[in-house]
Amino acid sequence: MSKINKLVIRFLSKPKDLTWDELVLVLNFYGYTEIAAGKTAGSRRKFSDENKFIITLHKPHPKMIVKTYVIDQLIIILKENRKSKW
Repeated sequence: MSKINKLVIRFLSKPKDLTWDELVLVLNFYGYTEIAAGKTAGSRRKFSDENKFIITLHKPHPKMIVKTYVIDQLIIILKENRKSKW
């Protein structure tokens, strides 16, 4: 099993210690790339897939641990928009 597959399984288990960098890797696996933000974007980050579907998230700070409710929301979004990879 590859590292990314292990990471996706970890993501789906809703860990309480998932880092922002790990989340970005999972989103990349599902075809989402980060859209370059302007100077006033602050902690907001946008990710877009090939169909131009946009996911907007707040990058956590000062700790880089993603909140559980964000993982829950992303699982729902990814299941709705990426059924072919589930």
